[in-house]
Amino acid sequence: MRKYESVFIFAPNLSEEERVAKFDRMKNVIETTGATVDIDEWGTRKLAYDINDFKEGYYYVCTYEANNEVLTEVDRIAHITDGLLRNLVIKLDN
Repeated sequence: MRKYESVFIFAPNLSEEERVAKFDRMKNVIETTGATVDIDEWGTRKLAYDINDFKEGYYYVCTYEANNEVLTEVDRIAHITDGLLRNLVIKLDN
């Protein structure tokens, strides 16, 4: 398994319950065969540019260990999740 870092940016108009439920879904996908190392909740931050007419987004940064199947599933779930503005996965050096 390799170490990765993901950034998830959610729409700021989601309620806290909705946002937590959507992030928990992403986290559960990671934890099916991977292991979550660290979750950092940055909160609401200004975006560098407007995304879907939003000027702010709610950020989560998650560091974890996973295999390629988990990354594929995270990407698939991210594309069909309403309220998730952007996600980015970065492979970390060992």
